[in-house]
Amino acid sequence: PRAGLRVQLCGDAHLSNFGLFASPERNLLFGLNDFDETLPGPFEYDVERLAASFVIAARNNEFTDIQAREMAVAAVKAYREAMAEFAQLSTLEIWYARLSEGMLQRMLSGDGIRKGKGKKSRRVEKAVQKTAAKARTRDSLQALSKLGERVDGKYRIVSQPPLVIPLRELEDRYGMSADEVQHALHEQLRSYRSSLQADRRTLLERFEIIDAARKVVGVGSVGTRAFIVLLQGRDEQDPLFLQVKEATRSVLEDHLPKSRYRQPGERVVQGQRMLQAASDIFLGWTKGVQDNRFLYWRQLRDMKGSADVEAMRPAGMVFYARACGWTLARAHARSGDPIAIAAYLGKSGKFEAAITDFAQRYADQNEKDYQAFAAAVGSNRLEAAEEL
Repeated sequence: PRAGLRVQLCGDAHLSNFGLFASPERNLLFGLNDFDETLPGPFEYDVERLAASFVIAARNNEFTDIQAREMAVAAVKAYREAMAEFAQLSTLEIWYARLSEGMLQRMLSGDGIRKGKGKKSRRVEKAVQKTAAKARTRDSLQALSKLGERVDGKYRIVSQPPLVIPLRELEDRYGMSADEVQHALHEQLRSYRSSLQADRRTLLERFEIIDAARKVVGVGSVGTRAFIVLLQGRDEQDPLFLQVKEATRSVLEDHLPKSRYRQPGERVVQGQRMLQAASDIFLGWTKGVQDNRFLYWRQLRDMKGSADVEAMRPAGMVFYARACGWTLARAHARSGDPIAIAAYLGKSGKFEAAITDFAQRYADQNEKDYQAFAAAVGSNRLEAAEEL
């Protein structure tokens, strides 16, 4: 059942799709990260996805069934209570709302996790501080130290097949000469640049292309193309790494009205700008060299940090669930009607109970699906490679 209240959906709001990233002012914010499936639709879709992911993660961490349910309830309750708060705010106050690093620390200080549970609280607080500290080191200069090499006095992207393959090694696969590859790359950059705001186009024009490579990304992007582009500003110590990901139609378009954007890359970018409290200044889109390929561009590493879900203990995961629930509510309140959603959710725990029941059934089916998959691999009906 759906209430008929529409928002801009993330489309893939599982717990590992939240994390830290840098605002244009270089402050660390906590929010949603990837938006490949974003589309307007019923707000329940994202909430159900979030709750189900917490039950699955809790089971994977060998929490008890009661604890697994607690995780989902914590996320959904935080969503409901945050939406009630946003319903009381002005339109601009909602738009400017964000979950900063400082707010995360204050949430820890005021959370029940802190009361009478000093050791657990310190453990969670230390994990948050560690993730934030690591995120601050993740920038283009750090990426250059891991993805670049100096050859004949110049930097280029190092070959690390099958994960990173420079375009110089892919010329035959694409049926293009080295000159044609360079021309296509510059044309792509020129087209992408036109999707940026004027001030950001001017900024990007201060960088020149040095190299590019195809780079394997997460399992959620299997079957699509992803590249990295190394650019250089004033000198070799002024690098900029951009990531270029293929965008396809949202899986939600099988069940919801099609996107208003004909270009899937623009759909992803516009959805991200609507949902995030602050977006990457280099977020843009372009059409691929091939007619049926569409791309979106962003910085490869812009102080991004993610939680180590598999290392979480119950107290830490409850805190994380609350942060995710609040963040999802803020994202939905920007594009939807927070007053109507808050009124529908009410003040009781009925909504979180219903969503958590769904999440547990989803997790049950997820386990059955995995068992069927593992059996198919074990019987050689499906071919699988391990430890790549």
